[in-house]
Formats: sequence, structure tokens, C-alpha cells
Amino acid sequence: MAGFAAIAATGKSIERFLTAAFAQAQPIDGRTTRAVLATTTDFEPGTVASLIAAPAVSVFLYRVDFNKTMRAAWSAVGTYDGRGRLGLDLHYLVTAWADNAEHEHLILGRALQCMETTPMLAGPLLYPSGGWSASEAVQLGMEDIPTEALMRTFDSLPVKYRLSVPYVARVVRIDSLLARPDVPVTTVVDGLIPSFES
Repeated sequence: MAGFAAIAATGKSIERFLTAAFAQAQPIDGRTTRAVLATTTDFEPGTVASLIAAPAVSVFLYRVDFNKTMRAAWSAVGTYDGRGRLGLDLHYLVTAWADNAEHEHLILGRALQCMETTPMLAGPLLYPSGGWSASEAVQLGMEDIPTEALMRTFDSLPVKYRLSVPYVARVVRIDSLLARPDVPVTTVVDGLIPSFES
């Protein structure tokens, strides 16, 4: 049963998966590339070099949305067992960081190759802090968003546009901590007079 830590654990799963894949086949000869989770402040001028440390690929969660396909189904299950379930889609920007354009392209190409080869994170590929059940998995897929929407995302960040690819991780499920307790049923009949016949 995934809990509230599933969002953070999904990001850590992607970070760990990409770093391990880079270790198997480094995109830049003689240089160690790694993946790093990024926040908005990591994009501020003067901080990127120390926090992201090129060569790297950053994984930036920029939007969280409920999964429209699974919402109704899990709501129905929740009314049966009293446990809330929220299915989420996590929207990421995967951005390459390097000293030159060729190296950025190599890093991004290797990251895309890895996520296309293994589009489903399950079992040991999922970071353990999420409290995942044995049957849970997270699907990674390239997101089809217009270039204009991608540019608007960068307009809100304190950095100029960088070569990035939007990805979505679905379905990340957050379950409630406890099921709702059953409410005892009491029947009250009003207006009846008890019979005392012998």
C-alpha cells in the first residue's frame, strides 16, 4: 500500500534508475554523468553549478495531477473497503546539463534510451520509502505537450530555456493511512406501543 511518501519515492526511483543506467554506459567518455532531483531553487543563477554539477540530467517535478482514468474506479473500491485512494500523474522535465551542446545531446539521448528500454518501474526499481505493495508499478512515458506550454514552464523558472523533455509518471497511488471505521447501526422505531399480552 503506497502512502503519502509515494510522490517523493517516485522521484527518487527515477533518479536512482537513471544514475544506475548511466553507470552501465556513460554517455560522455571519461566523465561520470548522474541524475539528480531538482527543485525550482536549483535553477536560480549561481546555484546550478554546485547543486546539479554537470554533466548531469535533472529530474524536475513541475506538476501533479489526478489520474482521470483511475479516479472513478478507486473511488468505487474506497466506498467498499473504507480506504481512500488517490491516483496521480506526476509531470517531470528531464533536462540535460553539460559544458557543450554535443554532451547535452549525448546525456539526453542516453536518458531517453534508458526510459524507453525500461518504461515500467516495479519491485526493486521502486525506491522503498514509498511503502509500495508487491503489485504496484509506475509507468514512465514521454508526454505530448505543445512547445508553447513547455516554453511557458520555463518562463516561470529563474533560468533560460534548456534542452528538456517532458515525461509523465503514472499511476502513482496514495492510500489513506487507515480505513474509515464502520459506524454502528442503530434502528429506532417511533410510534409503536409495546404489547404486554400474556
